[in-house]
Amino acid sequence: MNSRLGACSVPDAGDRQVAEGRDWHWDREAGADEASAFMKVEVPEGATETEGAVQVNPREDIYLLSFVTSVKNAEELATALRPEKPRKARKNGPVPKTELYGHLGLAEPQTLKGTRWAGVCPPCVNDGRRDKVQWIEIYVQTLTSERARLYLQAF
Repeated sequence: MNSRLGACSVPDAGDRQVAEGRDWHWDREAGADEASAFMKVEVPEGATETEGAVQVNPREDIYLLSFVTSVKNAEELATALRPEKPRKARKNGPVPKTELYGHLGLAEPQTLKGTRWAGVCPPCVNDGRRDKVQWIEIYVQTLTSERARLYLQAF
């Protein structure tokens, strides 16, 4: 049995679906800078459309960060997060029960055609740079031959 599985398993997003103000809320003072600092991810110079937010929850806060950069920068950043498996295309799925990126005015990445996904458990890959981060979801959406949107979600 893999003892790391329990620490790295992703909770069901439906577990977090409650009315804002009762069990969770968006931190109105937090944005891309706070999400970037928590994840220890530097937004590349020249990136555009940078958005971020923090959803405060009883069990764990969720940090969102998204920006548009060169395809090369997006791929390098995604690889630097050290996922155990390569990013893979995800089938277009239904809109999740809990919409997170909608708060930023963005589509949910798992609903976008051609978006590639990987997940990483920083403690599982001994990433000491991210000792407070339990999980990061990485989505790369190629926009053009030169530009890509990177979506990052962490808790």
